[in-house]
Amino acid sequence: MPVADPTATGNTGTTWSVRDGLATLDEPAVLLKDALDAVFTRWGTEAGARQQSYPPLLRAEDLRTLDYFRNFPHLGSAVTRIRPDRLAALAAAPPGATALPAAELADATHLLPSAACYGCFLHLTGTSADTPVLITTAAQCFRNEDHHDGLRRLWGFTMREIVCVGSAEAVRAHLDRHQERIAAFGAALGLTLDRQPATDPFFRKDGARTVMQLLAPVKHEYLHTDGTAIASTNNHRNFFGEHRAIRHAGRPAFTGCVAFGLERWVHALADLFEGDLAAAHRAVRQAGECP
Repeated sequence: MPVADPTATGNTGTTWSVRDGLATLDEPAVLLKDALDAVFTRWGTEAGARQQSYPPLLRAEDLRTLDYFRNFPHLGSAVTRIRPDRLAALAAAPPGATALPAAELADATHLLPSAACYGCFLHLTGTSADTPVLITTAAQCFRNEDHHDGLRRLWGFTMREIVCVGSAEAVRAHLDRHQERIAAFGAALGLTLDRQPATDPFFRKDGARTVMQLLAPVKHEYLHTDGTAIASTNNHRNFFGEHRAIRHAGRPAFTGCVAFGLERWVHALADLFEGDLAAAHRAVRQAGECP
């Protein structure tokens, strides 16, 4: 049986458990997670974002166009199927095996998303607009981390993003606006959030964009007091615009996103409210009503 997180108990008993980086949430944690997502979704719609959802799998051939296997191969979770010629042999195998041997599997053509915005940019491939495009989306994301740590570091988790596609100025304004909202929301909840620049191998290490990133960080994370990054703002510059032919006003579009790891927010608020997720839920609903 999964072992419950000792900090995640309250009047209702165990509120989540984690095994192999995969979390099971009981009702108090589910309600808190949903309340947080409602706040962040409302921020997006108030900014003019359209709500969209995307397929749960990404084509490997599409990810290659984004240098994914150069920058993030260690995070990828490939999806495949059992080879048709191995079905009978697999069914006849004795019980007790803990894994499917690679020889039994077909080549993988799809991956699970490691960030919610990939589906958005792939969907926008070949489009053009003269005004900024804003989209909010949520996805179950998967990252092969080098270790797991409760809700702080999961293999599978929920990410809400608010994406802006447009000019460099529109993207900067989008990120600045949400930096202020994150800070104000955290303060209203009583969370102490430390905003820090983050290094991310998003661009090729030998490229000019990497140098620019070192001079002017393109990603900032918002850290809980225990170091958990619960939100981030990300400026991709015109990377996706160039690689996926997304255009704004006749030129490769600039893009940026605000990302929220919902289970990490649950962890941080459980820590702040000493496991009383009902109190955390009330605080989120109250703070979320503030402009």
